[in-house]
Amino acid sequence: MTSWQAVRVVAGTFILLSLALGIPGSPIFMSQWWLAFTAFVGVNLLQSGITKWCLMETIMSKLGLRQGN
Repeated sequence: MTSWQAVRVVAGTFILLSLALGIPGSPIFMSQWWLAFTAFVGVNLLQSGITKWCLMETIMSKLGLRQGN
């Protein structure tokens, strides 16, 4: 797995988990404030798409994942 693939897996997991924790109809609902985390992940994805730099990808590369194309 490359670093950019890992970033997408982590982002997707964070979004799905924060939605499950933040939507009142969910069986694991905790608080609607979890939806702020969903927005945070979305803003970071938008920022990385515009600037072509992603902190999570840098972290994944330092953890030993190879950089992808």
